Amino acid sequence: MSQANPGVDPKLLELLVCPLTKGPLRYDAANNELISDQARLAFPIRDGVPIMLVDGARELDEDKDRK
Repeated sequence: MSQANPGVDPKLLELLVCPLTKGPLRYDAANNELISDQARLAFPIRDGVPIMLVDGARELDEDKDRK
């Protein structure tokens, strides 16, 4: 894993997609989450493992989470 992205393996991030939209994800280091901009969901990463369950995802606040 690279130092710039310690929370998730970059190779894994290339393979993962949003389970709802099948769209790309981006890594949010500040919150240790994978973000689906299309679905407006944030998937947590626990102990280095992305939890890719829609029911376990956090809905993004339009203003606060916009990057």
